[in-house]
Formats: sequence, C-alpha cells, structure tokens
Amino acid sequence: MSETSRNASSQYLIVFTLWLLVFSSASQTMILSPILPTIGEQLDIADAVLGTLVSVYSIMVGIFAILAGPVSDKIGRRRILILGCGAMTVALTLHGFVTGYYSFITVRILAGCAGGILSGAAVSYIGDYFPYERRGWATGWVMSGAAFGQIIGIPLGIVMAARWGFRSPFYMFAATMAITVFLLFFRVPQPDVRLSRHRLSVGKAAADYLDMLRRPEIAWAAAAFFMMFLGVSIYVIYLPTWLERDVGITGDQIALMFLFGGIANVMTGPQAGRLSDRIGRKGIILMACIGLSILMVATVPFVTDPLTAYVFFFVIMILVAMRISPFSALLTALVSDDRRGALMSLTVALGQLGFALGGAIAGPLYADVGYASNTILGAGSVLLMGLIVWFFIPEPTPHAR
Repeated sequence: MSETSRNASSQYLIVFTLWLLVFSSASQTMILSPILPTIGEQLDIADAVLGTLVSVYSIMVGIFAILAGPVSDKIGRRRILILGCGAMTVALTLHGFVTGYYSFITVRILAGCAGGILSGAAVSYIGDYFPYERRGWATGWVMSGAAFGQIIGIPLGIVMAARWGFRSPFYMFAATMAITVFLLFFRVPQPDVRLSRHRLSVGKAAADYLDMLRRPEIAWAAAAFFMMFLGVSIYVIYLPTWLERDVGITGDQIALMFLFGGIANVMTGPQAGRLSDRIGRKGIILMACIGLSILMVATVPFVTDPLTAYVFFFVIMILVAMRISPFSALLTALVSDDRRGALMSLTVALGQLGFALGGAIAGPLYADVGYASNTILGAGSVLLMGLIVWFFIPEPTPHAR
C-alpha cells in the first residue's frame, strides 16, 4: 500500500472514530426530548420540571468544558478524548439505576461532566489533524454522526423506551461509546501539533479565557454559539410533547420524524462543509439561520398532521446541518493550535449555557403560554446568531489558515 493510500485510510478511520463519538454523545443527549413524556409517566415527574433534566446536563457540560479546554491543549487531544469517552460510558451505564427525579438528575450531572470533557474535542482534533481546506469535509462527516443518531439511534431509542423502559436506550449508547474508547486507544494518534507549555492552573486558565474574549471576533463567536443553542433548546425540547398532545402524533410517528430529519442532516452536512471549503462559510450560515427562523415561527400554524410534521422537520434539519459544519470549521481558524482546545471549549460551554437557559425557559413558556411562544423566541435567537456571524466574525484569509 502506498503512503498516500495509508494516509487516506488513516484519515477515514479517524473520521469514523470521531463520527462514532459524536453519534453516541449526541444521541444520548437528543433521546431525552422525545422520551420525556415516557420518563414523566414512568417516574411520576411533573411536566414543568422535566426540562431541568436537559438543563442540568447542559450546565455541567458548560462547566467541565471550561475546565477541559486548557487541559486538552496541554496533554493533547487524544488523551482528553479517551478520558471523556470512558467517563461517558460509565455515566450512561449508571442510567440503569435511576429510580426517580433526583437519581435521574444525578446521573445526568455525571453525564454532563463527561460531555464537558468531550465538548469541542472532536472539532479541535480535526483542526489539529486536517489542513484548513479539508476541515469542512472532515467536520461535515464527523458532525453527521448526530444526524445518524436521528436516523438510527433516536427512532430505535424511542421504540426501546416504549417497549423496555426509558433506561434501555442509554445502555445502547453506552455500548457504542465503549467501542469509541477502543478505537481511540488503539487506532487514533495524537496529532503532531504544538502543545501548550503553560502551567495548568485555574488562574492561568481564567486569564487565557479573558485574553481570548478581549478579541472581538472570539467574543462574537462565543455569543453566536450561545444564541444558536438557546434557540434550538427553546424550540426543540417540547416539540415532541406538543406534537403528541396538540397535534395527535404518536410516539412511533415522532420516531419516524426524527429518522427523516436525520436523513436530511446526513444528506446536507458533509456537502455543506465541502461547499464551504470552496466558497466560504459565512454566507451559508446566514442563509441557513434565516430559513430556520422562518420555519420555526411557521410551525404551529402549519404543522397539523404527521405529513406536515415530517416535511417541516426534514427541511429544518437541512438548515441545521447547513450551519453547523461551516461554523465549526470557521472557529478552528480563529486561534493557533495550542489554544484551539480552549477556544472550542469556551464556545461550547457558552453554547451549553444557552441550551440550559433555553431548557429552563422552555418549560414555563410551554406550560403557561403555549408552544407558539417557544417557536417565536427560538426563531429570534437563531436569526440573531446568523447576523452575528455575518457582521462580526471574519472569514480567515488564505495566509492565516
């Protein structure tokens, strides 16, 4: 086998491993929303507090992302990936011991700690290993793991939760995460990049984060990540509940809806990343945000049956995929190699803070005002994210990549 063939094989294996990581991590997060009614029924948890099971995870991801970013810059991306995936495997297995609200929120805290360790690490690894002109392609495929979660993991998880209890999907994702640990340990190398030489300390990490945030493009990138996750959280957490109770869609039909959405994401994500490698990232991101905000506002008046729900969710997931891959690739070029982990962790942490805030807001909005209020506020957040990217985050020039 030639050196070129070996390099290509290594790249594909790395992309697959990171894809499996994203598939497992994203699926165990996304599965909560569609099975919230099942969890509430089986554990006798009130609707108004079900959203906190989502929020507490996001809060812990945010906290541990801040801590893990400088560590990954110091010890290398491979080690932090192995540590995070191992911790997530254990946390997901512990879901089998949940007996009520407090035990459930405890295991979601543990999963959030592991998720924080992993947050941004996959994209940071791509930034370390792949040249800028290949990062859109690699990021598109890796992030499509979340879409495959919608195609395979979420529908299967919904069916498993209905037939064998809500614990069963978490066992499935624990198994796929364990496979990821194996591949990371035996087949994924540490990229040959400059590691941070600074001493690890809370004070040093805080100073580095503040130093980054003094750069306007970094501050705006963090704000964009916050708004992106805030909007998605407010919109999507109670979408399945609204569809079941107000539109009359069954759990199996919601599983099929997620499958169609995942297909849309898989079809779009890698292509959007590859296209952004050629024509730039910002225009694609803005166009996707505008379209997504329009569809969010139109959800309540237009989604009246399973068919329209499928169509809406399919197009929504196309637009979601169109902004994730280009935005992630754009962020990798804003800092040098030895600060990339800290940047990705910072933006992801603020994004998770936005998701947590959205989860806390979504419940009272849905219960007291109605789901239409969720769609309007979510759409406003998404649109603001697109405008921030367009006006305040620079597209890297070729010599700066």
